[in-house]
Amino acid sequence: MRAADEAALHRVARRRARQDTQRTARVDVRYSADEKTMIRAEARRLGLAGAHLVGAIVMAHLDGDLTLPGRRTVTDDLIDELAALRTQVARIGTNVNQIAHRLNADGYPHPVDTAVLAEAGRVVALVKEAATAIDTAADVTATRHGTA
Repeated sequence: MRAADEAALHRVARRRARQDTQRTARVDVRYSADEKTMIRAEARRLGLAGAHLVGAIVMAHLDGDLTLPGRRTVTDDLIDELAALRTQVARIGTNVNQIAHRLNADGYPHPVDTAVLAEAGRVVALVKEAATAIDTAADVTATRHGTA
């Protein structure tokens, strides 16, 4: 699965908000055993109920936020690739912070660790700058896409 596809699915599945009252209207759909297994596995991976995942995807499509395969635009792919990139960059920052925390865990860092901590601080600043740039690019792209 491409990063753009994964980011789009995650974005759509997480957006569907709970309602104060339980949804009671039903639409019955039939799936093959393999399709049902795949839907349940993906829902479990995202921490959702299968019905929630299917409902979120259908509603996102009806809202014009998720295109069917073959109807995606280059802009849709770009927005989702930026979202995936943002996640990867954030993970780098998390890893660097964990390293710095470990080096500082014993109170005072060892003299050798001082250079590593200084570099970690520089990397975290670069990660924040990159994340901000990615957020800006995604926002500009989404805004232009919405007005096109």
